[in-house]
Amino acid sequence: MKKGWLCLSLVGILLVAGCSKVQTINGVEVTEEVSEEASSTMEETTVEQTEETTTEEVESTQESTEETPEENPREVATETTQNETADYNKLSNETNAWWFKRNTEHQPSGAQDKIPIEKYDAYYVDKNTKEKVIYLTFDCGYENGFTPKILDVLKKKKAKAMFFVTRTFIRDNVDLVKRMKEEGHLVGNHTCTHPSLPSKSVEEIKKEIEDCASYCKEATGYEMDPYIRPPKGEYSERTLQVTKDLGYKTIFWSMAYLDYDVNNQPGKAYVVEHFKKYYHPGAIPLMHNVSQSNAEALEEIVDYLQNMGYSFESLDEMQ
Repeated sequence: MKKGWLCLSLVGILLVAGCSKVQTINGVEVTEEVSEEASSTMEETTVEQTEETTTEEVESTQESTEETPEENPREVATETTQNETADYNKLSNETNAWWFKRNTEHQPSGAQDKIPIEKYDAYYVDKNTKEKVIYLTFDCGYENGFTPKILDVLKKKKAKAMFFVTRTFIRDNVDLVKRMKEEGHLVGNHTCTHPSLPSKSVEEIKKEIEDCASYCKEATGYEMDPYIRPPKGEYSERTLQVTKDLGYKTIFWSMAYLDYDVNNQPGKAYVVEHFKKYYHPGAIPLMHNVSQSNAEALEEIVDYLQNMGYSFESLDEMQ
């Protein structure tokens, strides 16, 4: 009787073991069952696969089974995503807030040197130029009635600018975004919902950026230009690497002032004086399109600096 029970037990164990099929992919054993969470991740991941297989690999596979099992792309996608996440996790995700040092000698501003931002295609000034050039940039989270006037001035003075837009701005101002592109300006990425990027996962960062770019193309017919301004000026080494890998240059700034509070504007005179005091070759000023002071001061600023020999160029011209 004991021998009979032992045989039955062994049969049962073999049957249970046979219910879980294991494949080896790139040296890692994985099952065919995939969780809903992993499935969702894999559907958003593009995986490059090679079609070449060595003779030894084919022969080894044919020896183990009559039919060569197809490699499950979803399992490969999971492994690739995990590897990418592991690589990003090697980088610091400490939140940094952009800062710079002003000077009144009309020389390029100093800035943080904790992270070598150029390594990540990130810039705050055109360090390589000796030309009298300024790259105007406007952050556009929403419309406050001043963007048309800003565009009117730029067109009148033949000056170029960069507009960093959120998905909300695009949605509510399709014609303005089209006008920006049609009048020769660049339209950059300011994410969908304007979050602090270091607070987001790699997948969430990619979604914020890629969805904004896709929506720009869908809504306006124009591709978004490959520049990004981190919301709130907050970044980390990890976020800079992610945006670089997505093909973007991160643009910070070498001039700025408090202009974004629509209920506490600095005034036209303050903005004009600020530019007169701190302009420098290769400057990248941060301005907000919602500012009444900016809209009122812009023409005088452009006139003054053009008389000083400066031109206002597209960031595409930056070397």
